[in-house]
Amino acid sequence: MAEVLIIGDGPGGLSAALFLARGGQDVVLFGQDKTAMHWAELNNYLGVTTIHGSEFQKIARSQAQGAGAILRDERITELACSDDGFVGTTDAGESIRAGYLILSEGKGPRLATSIGLETHEDGAIKVDRNGLSTVANVYVVGRSTRPGRSQAIISAGDGAAAAIDILSTMAGK
Repeated sequence: MAEVLIIGDGPGGLSAALFLARGGQDVVLFGQDKTAMHWAELNNYLGVTTIHGSEFQKIARSQAQGAGAILRDERITELACSDDGFVGTTDAGESIRAGYLILSEGKGPRLATSIGLETHEDGAIKVDRNGLSTVANVYVVGRSTRPGRSQAIISAGDGAAAAIDILSTMAGK
């Protein structure tokens, strides 16, 4: 069983994976590298003069894997809550269990909706300042929480905030 299951490999999911892996947690991230980042040009990202989104994704994926996160080029098709956390089912039928869940689904939060997460009138998933949803141990980061706005640096910050909240919770702080 993984400690944290992350669905989505854009800046929010990858940032969360990096922080959690560096924090010593078992992290499995599912994403097929089909994020909208491949059509982006980053020129307002702190510390980066300019970089194409595809190059950013390549670096970020490598960095998360280098820290110990497991990245799986597969899709989670179903999610369910269980007694000890969450169960994700891959398109091949494999079940993945985890105590924490981070969703970084972009503007189409199908899985968030499938497990009953509450939304605002504009369709944004309701979360607190750390990305914690109305369901215990379920975090939502990135564009799913801001449907009309999309910035890589904000999504990456959301992922970091969720990861730090999980690490703090696990440490009893």
